[in-house]
Amino acid sequence: MIAQNLPILQIILPLIAAPICVLLPRRQLVTAFAVATAWLTFLVSLWLLQIVLAGEPISYELGGWAPPWGIEYRVDLLNAFVLVLVSGIGAFVITYAPPSLSVEIRYRAYRMFMAMYLLCLAGLLGIAITGDLFNVFVFLEISALSSYVLISMGRDRRALPAAYRYLIMGTLGATFILIGIGLLYAMTGTLNMADMHERLPAVTGTRAVIAAFGFLTVGISLKIALFPLHLWLPNAYAYAPSVVTAFLAATATKVSVYVLIRVFFSVFGVEFSFQAEPLSMVLMFLALIGVVSASLVAVFQDDVKRLLAYSSVAQIGYMVLGISMATVTGLTGGIVHLFNHGLMKGALFMAMGAIFLRVGSVHIDDMRGLGREMPITMTTFVIGGLGLVGVPLTVGFISKWYLVLGALELGLWWVAVIILVSSLIALVYVWRVVEVAYFEAPPEGREPLKEAPAAMLIPMMVLAGATIVFGITTDFTAGVAAAAARALLGVGG
Repeated sequence: MIAQNLPILQIILPLIAAPICVLLPRRQLVTAFAVATAWLTFLVSLWLLQIVLAGEPISYELGGWAPPWGIEYRVDLLNAFVLVLVSGIGAFVITYAPPSLSVEIRYRAYRMFMAMYLLCLAGLLGIAITGDLFNVFVFLEISALSSYVLISMGRDRRALPAAYRYLIMGTLGATFILIGIGLLYAMTGTLNMADMHERLPAVTGTRAVIAAFGFLTVGISLKIALFPLHLWLPNAYAYAPSVVTAFLAATATKVSVYVLIRVFFSVFGVEFSFQAEPLSMVLMFLALIGVVSASLVAVFQDDVKRLLAYSSVAQIGYMVLGISMATVTGLTGGIVHLFNHGLMKGALFMAMGAIFLRVGSVHIDDMRGLGREMPITMTTFVIGGLGLVGVPLTVGFISKWYLVLGALELGLWWVAVIILVSSLIALVYVWRVVEVAYFEAPPEGREPLKEAPAAMLIPMMVLAGATIVFGITTDFTAGVAAAAARALLGVGG
């Protein structure tokens, strides 16, 4: 009985817990309740993945109304994979959060922060689990509105303008998405994605469907921060509280990439998206420019959170590059990088939060000597950084290996070269931090530092360890990604 209701439990748990956090009387009680909710949500997603791996996709009918008339929550390999990433990152980050929040947000805002965090988590999970296109928009707005509030809670006064810019760009993206959904509904009479896919071939050649495709592509590209629609992201990541940056960098853009994959392959279909329309080369061109240009900009950043933000723009380029190939190997690379980048960026931004807690800054000059004073934190950074570079035995290598293979399969040797060059650029900006932390003396007059509390160290160490474990054992990550890619492309085996 419980197994049948897991899809709705995945959403209801954080959604109901969010307002309860505001009502609880003591801060410790709020923390315990929010952490327990996040971990229970993570367990539900693992259970869902186990069921999907063992058999067929799961379908849950809300209110007993059968699709396409009713709203359907549908879990297959792809979104089960995304659910595990989002809920897992959500659980680890909220466990890590309390010591960091004690210095990065106002004391009175703590209950509201936890409520907004769980609401954002519910929104992101809802996007991934729903089989209804309008519900994607609804959950997208739930997660977006709560993330604007989370970013604005930073003590840095630049956090509020960063949240406002994110709101403006996010609203534009959401408007484009809603227009696209409206046009598709007008032409097909349904909002269920599977049913829409069946009805679209009859109206494929109409201008309304082509316009809907364009609106959805641009709107989702804004949400994922695809170059050149990425300008909201660096400030949002740099000035938000470290907990918020770690959570959003590891989840929010990944969920939007999932939506892009779902729209291209599950709604419009690969033939329309990549053969009838000249989308493949446009996406590939933008992805490669983003990979190189954002990596080069990252090299010249002195604020390490901002450096990592530009790195995220480049890494999003890798995911979109895999999607643009529209082959099993390329799409596998894009999907597995979606998961792998979440692990790497979560660990890296957690390390920045620990450094900010002790140093009060994440400026590169203030990190001199930290390799000796905060060895666990800096080891976490190094492991995550090696993953960004794509060093063998890290998850980043697995992603780039599939992308290079996908490019070579298509005869695009120059794309493989750009991937390798961008990895060398990533080595440059990671090395800047490593050099300062390990090979320079601490600033004169700075008090001796100690490591962050265990509540912060353990989650970041687990994520750093996962970047190694899943870089060596790829049966889960690459295996699920490859199976999902074959299913999306309708390829057997």
